[in-house]
Amino acid sequence: MKKIKIVEVGPRDGLQNEKKYLDNDTRIEFIQNLLDAGLKNVEVGAFVSAEKIPQMRGSAEILKSILQKNSTKTLSFPVLVPNERGMLSAIQAGAREIAIFTACSESFNQANINCSIAESFERFLPVISLAKKHKIKVRGYISTAFYCPYEGKIKPNIAATLSKKLLKLGCYEVSIGDTIGAATPADVSLVLKKLKIEIKSNKIAMHFHDTRGTAIANVVESLRFGVRIFDSSLGGLGGCPYAPGAQGNVSTEDLIYVLHEMGYKTGVNLPKLIETSHWLAEKMEKTLPSKLSRAGLPKT
Repeated sequence: MKKIKIVEVGPRDGLQNEKKYLDNDTRIEFIQNLLDAGLKNVEVGAFVSAEKIPQMRGSAEILKSILQKNSTKTLSFPVLVPNERGMLSAIQAGAREIAIFTACSESFNQANINCSIAESFERFLPVISLAKKHKIKVRGYISTAFYCPYEGKIKPNIAATLSKKLLKLGCYEVSIGDTIGAATPADVSLVLKKLKIEIKSNKIAMHFHDTRGTAIANVVESLRFGVRIFDSSLGGLGGCPYAPGAQGNVSTEDLIYVLHEMGYKTGVNLPKLIETSHWLAEKMEKTLPSKLSRAGLPKT
């Protein structure tokens, strides 16, 4: 299958660790620009504590605005929810899809959401129940699937075990995260071998950070295993507040450039996406990590 699903996480995962705060109107414009470039799955915000993650303030208003402007069911606007309280707020804002999250590392889970892995699954139960009641799709995230900033290398079978549990709970898809950007293709191969024993590849998404320059190589290795869903962030923006040293996600435009050159289809207008990346760099008042947006497309 040559068609690739891209889940753009810039408006949430990309912005959550940035010192520069974008107001609601700018975030709405950001999301709309992504949609206009052809992206169909855009994570628009998070219903988390404004004290802990102030960059996600106003996510309810942003979701409502985006849904009003883009009512078609072919577009997906997931929002991150940490607990039942966040879920109730998401429902009130009209969410059609939410994302829940846990980690392969006990230390990271405690730092990130102040509970154990087992306790995180207990928290999921009322969220999943509400999602089923309101016919809201649920996506799962698994952080630190390869390395943890506190515990080091993670056993490759843990991601498979947790993914199976999330799918059994009711997630339609699980995103496997290289949270600190330390994985290499060899690590990806080990984890995907374990995952594919338990789970069909159409249920697996990969979420790579480019901290050590390995993200694109890891994407290519994932393609070899039949993975066709990838998370990315415009300009390579992002990081994690609870993962010291973690840098940005794989850049959406860099990823799409490689995929298009390999013959895969994404439905994205790459020149328009590069324009949006330049626009975002101005708004963030910094140079973004993306290599394509700085170098430009080669002449053909």
